[in-house]
Amino acid sequence: MKNLLGTLGKSACLLTLGVTSAFASQEYIVKLKEGASLAQHKSFSSVETLGVSFGNFVKVTGENIDKEMLSANPEVLYIEKNQEYTFSPVDMGEVLQDASYTKQWGLKNTGRNSGTFWAPGKKGEDINAENVWKVSRGSNELRVAVIDTGVDHTHSDLKANMWVNEAEKNGEPGVDDDGNGYVDDVHGYDFANNDGDPKDGHGHGTHCAGVIGAVHNRAGIRGVMSKVKIIGVKFLTDRGSGTTENAIKSVDYAIKVGAHVMSNSWGGGGFSQALLDSIKAANEAGIVFVAAAGNSRRNNDTSDTYPANYEVENVISVGAMDGAGKKASFSNYGKKKVHVFAPGKDILSTVKSNGYQKMSGTSMATPFVSGGVGLLLSRNPNMTPAEVREQLMATSVRNGSLDSYTASGRMDAYKLIRNKR
Repeated sequence: MKNLLGTLGKSACLLTLGVTSAFASQEYIVKLKEGASLAQHKSFSSVETLGVSFGNFVKVTGENIDKEMLSANPEVLYIEKNQEYTFSPVDMGEVLQDASYTKQWGLKNTGRNSGTFWAPGKKGEDINAENVWKVSRGSNELRVAVIDTGVDHTHSDLKANMWVNEAEKNGEPGVDDDGNGYVDDVHGYDFANNDGDPKDGHGHGTHCAGVIGAVHNRAGIRGVMSKVKIIGVKFLTDRGSGTTENAIKSVDYAIKVGAHVMSNSWGGGGFSQALLDSIKAANEAGIVFVAAAGNSRRNNDTSDTYPANYEVENVISVGAMDGAGKKASFSNYGKKKVHVFAPGKDILSTVKSNGYQKMSGTSMATPFVSGGVGLLLSRNPNMTPAEVREQLMATSVRNGSLDSYTASGRMDAYKLIRNKR
């Protein structure tokens, strides 16, 4: 047997992308015409084929690369900087030992389990989980890829709902037993370290996974789905850095292993054609791409945040609300480009080492929507991503607090799967 946005406590959390000077040499992502190759040049120290399924991509590394020379090559479709993706500063809060469902206001908001004495919550401002669970708790056939810092697949609240690649689990260590190009990918893949174990050494990805699919076992917490298969896809290191190269490899991997939903609690940085191409490939494969709207208090209608602002039918941009049903103070918004809001403040979920913790951010709102979409697709597997997004928005609950900040309202999982408009 062989052994993927957020601040913690009271601050807001999001994994952010930004171009930095961390690379010792220049790195570019180059898309070539099909069948073309890039000849070695004196300014290149290496040319690496990325091997993704949605185009002919290479990574070029060197000290003094002439970008104009590369762009003029008739075999080159486009060239862009291999951006480095990093965390915003994160203050790790106290790990809770007495976690329980009654503290999960996003699932059932009593008004007492959300907010504070000075800023009380509001009963019923949640995703309507208890009613949706009377209809569906998900399906073990439904696969959600958590593209993040990895997932602690040994966590007692997650291990029963982790995707298992049986060929690799029962195969020979160090061998690509299923022939998919990845060695020992039992529960997913780690592109940050280029190995088959996407175990989370930070906690953020595990938190997102718990919101989606912590088992309902009368211990710990509950996920939006009690039946699901979570695929861990790690492209951010335990210190929070990653690249465009590994982001697009992560999306490609999730496509290859049959994900139905991709949950993406990261964002920022500039436009990337390569990342956009990968999301389009996911759309063509029928996969919903749920993305955090960001935590900069900005209007995404006038200031782009990626990947949430990519205009592809499968992209669902998610803002964060507090326990009173209002826009969380940190959340980005957009009457046109933020499709829906979900609980995102003081959200209790799983973290590494069998722990539980509260985090806040559009990072936390995103997996609520990923789980809701998972419930919908478990009952309606033939829906297209465009149909999923339309139904999500049409069935969301409107309230005066959110009307100016989103194209719809807050997600109601019960109305979503019953298509109650």
